[in-house]
Amino acid sequence: IVGIDLVLGKIFDDIGFNRIDDELFRDLVLYRLVYPKSKLKTAEYLLRYAQKNYSEDEIYRYMDKLRNFRQELVQRISYEHTLKILPNGIQVVFYDVTTIYFETDYEDDLRKPGFSKEGRHQNPQIVLGLLVSEGGYPLAYDIFEGKQYEGHTMMPIINGFKEKFNLEKLVVVADSGLLSKDNINELISNNYEFILGARIKNENQDIKDEIMALSLKNGESKVINKDGLKLIIAYSEDRAKKDQYNREKGIKRLNKSLKSGKLTKSSINNRGYNKFLEMDGEINLKINTEKIKADEKWDGLKGYITNSNLNKKEVIANYRQLWLIEKAFRIAKTDLKIRPIFHYRQRRIEAHICLNFVAYKVYKELERQLKVKRANFSPEKVIEIIQSIFEIEITTPSSREIIKKVLLLTEEQKQIAKIFGFN
Repeated sequence: IVGIDLVLGKIFDDIGFNRIDDELFRDLVLYRLVYPKSKLKTAEYLLRYAQKNYSEDEIYRYMDKLRNFRQELVQRISYEHTLKILPNGIQVVFYDVTTIYFETDYEDDLRKPGFSKEGRHQNPQIVLGLLVSEGGYPLAYDIFEGKQYEGHTMMPIINGFKEKFNLEKLVVVADSGLLSKDNINELISNNYEFILGARIKNENQDIKDEIMALSLKNGESKVINKDGLKLIIAYSEDRAKKDQYNREKGIKRLNKSLKSGKLTKSSINNRGYNKFLEMDGEINLKINTEKIKADEKWDGLKGYITNSNLNKKEVIANYRQLWLIEKAFRIAKTDLKIRPIFHYRQRRIEAHICLNFVAYKVYKELERQLKVKRANFSPEKVIEIIQSIFEIEITTPSSREIIKKVLLLTEEQKQIAKIFGFN
């Protein structure tokens, strides 16, 4: 198979990862995109289709040393390339965290049970923090022990990123899960501008009364002054419909659980729609309809807390780009199959995350180039097609001359060859 190297290998080089002059690193990254399996399965695939013979021990020994001298470099390469492709440079960054679980019952200093975004509370996990630019291009990452509170992961990564690349000004965008008084104080003290999702239902009563008095129409927004910051409140009919749908779905589940007797006193908490439960007598639970009516008043409202000089529309537009980092995590978990992790040594875990970071950067550049070239292919489709592009090698009987020819047998293969300039 040569399609992988002719397309993904070229993009790998375009980004600048060929500065890491190591064939095994290159192969582990590229084949993470086409065959995201265990390292042993990857070695078997490389032998079968690329005639490259790596032993499992060779791969693991390489991973043991990878983190020490590659993690800083891959993030620098990714940053420098992103700087080239963004016309206005890197002025706004987006931060979020996710959890990556392990298929084991054992924990250690890094792998610990904690709140799992994937519902794997019984599994040891790590917390992965990721920083991306506008457009969703990865810039920096770090991993934390599994029980780490996500709100405490943001500032170390952002401060490290700013210091490493001598950046004077950054606008930091993050969702309400990263909203804390400590984070806001540290962002302000370090001269960051920020846009954070606000927990408007948790505001003091005066602020909540002011929000309820706004009477916003679809697409409208207003600014409320809060402790020297701007609290922007926006209303969307589409969001209102979604809020109503989710609540009705949640209440339906509650009713079903009530009838089956699965809910007990311990179920009364603020997790999801359990907030609508209350005690009815000594042992019975019921749904509090007054709480539901009170919750309905917030349908369609979304809050943003900021200290930036951007106007309301710019603040909201920037915050909406957070879906790009959610997409990054989704691709990492589904297409790249970053989890579950089966490694148990910390340096191999770190190497595994590093390889996936580079693979995702290659994916994003493939996506960008397809868009720039107005190609009617998704990155996933291109990755599928290039795995069927082979090269044939012929030795002539008389002169013993070796002739190599890339086989382009289908119309899709020919289109890919034209897009990426090979034949």
